[in-house]
Amino acid sequence: MRVLIVEDEPLIARALREGLEGDGYAVDHSSRGDDALWSATEIEYDAIILDVMLPGVSGYVVCRELRERGIETPIMMLTAKGGEFDQAEGLDTGADDYVTKPFSFIVLLARLRALIRRGPTARQARLVAGDLIIDPAERSCYRGDDQISLTPREFGLLLYLMHRMGEPVSKRDLISHVWSEDELDDSVVQVYVGYLRRKIDAPYDRQAIETVRGYGYRLAADGG
Repeated sequence: MRVLIVEDEPLIARALREGLEGDGYAVDHSSRGDDALWSATEIEYDAIILDVMLPGVSGYVVCRELRERGIETPIMMLTAKGGEFDQAEGLDTGADDYVTKPFSFIVLLARLRALIRRGPTARQARLVAGDLIIDPAERSCYRGDDQISLTPREFGLLLYLMHRMGEPVSKRDLISHVWSEDELDDSVVQVYVGYLRRKIDAPYDRQAIETVRGYGYRLAADGG
């Protein structure tokens, strides 16, 4: 597996490179956005770890340009900026995951493996549960013919539940994958599930998101 690290902080870049090489990855490194854009266009990678704040051009620009060129390599954005709108911008430019600094290398490695397992085509696949449909590439959601407007956080929550369709998913698991902030209280999940239910279920007399008492939630495979 070959990974491109795009990071201009030498200590972080070296730690990532040594850690990934120690886990058996072949690793290339670029410290500039424009150089990374050339490398990712000319060389086939299994994944890209992409910092946002870079000399040359920003990680957002690199990600957007790669997607516009039809390059679907899984991209993990890596940055010290942790606000919700920063994360939304990264995902909207075509990134597949978003990790904030400081980070656990063990967690980053696990999420990188998950990206590689899904592969470049999974980002484009629509997910369907009955008449509930989401398109990760277009960041769109439909219930039948009705398009439903979701915030980036609501979309991320529904996307993860649909990836785990039919399975019970714990609140901790949702926080880890949707918010990337393990210290958040479980109640934040309950709040956002409530937002989702009011948009994708209540107007259609459905119950797609089921409560698993004492554990978390499950998205019904038939869309409720």
